[in-house]
Amino acid sequence: VTTLVNCPQNPSSKKKGRSKRARVLLASVEEATWNLLDKGEKIAKEATVFKEELHAALADVQKESQALKVSAEAFTSDPCYLPKRQAVVQAARSLLTAVTRLLILADMVDVAYLLEHLTVFQGTFESLRNVSSKSDLQKTYQKFQKDLENLDYLAYKRQQ
Repeated sequence: VTTLVNCPQNPSSKKKGRSKRARVLLASVEEATWNLLDKGEKIAKEATVFKEELHAALADVQKESQALKVSAEAFTSDPCYLPKRQAVVQAARSLLTAVTRLLILADMVDVAYLLEHLTVFQGTFESLRNVSSKSDLQKTYQKFQKDLENLDYLAYKRQQ
């Protein structure tokens, strides 16, 4: 987006190649946005919390992406015309705001999922502390190990 709105200080009167480059950049922004929307829709389908908020954020990203496309197409025809430049910069900022909101919501879903598994882990830990026989200890310890491995894997996945 930054490259799309940058214009040299002293542009030449020849605009050859500039529009093509801007179109290529616009296409890459669109592709990245569609990839984000695709992944966001998958997250929204699987989410148990924040479903409505995620769908609203996805719709907002889609709307802002379309607004950027319209203003950027006008901008590419005359990249040094200030009002078109200002419009594309504003549209790009709006899209980035919408994307940021979507990413924050996706992160909140991820944290909620981790906390859900942490609660299961804590329950197993409590039952491990309260076992009364050796066989119960072995069974509970095996469950504790599985829960710990699962929690470790989820934390690793989140870090990645």
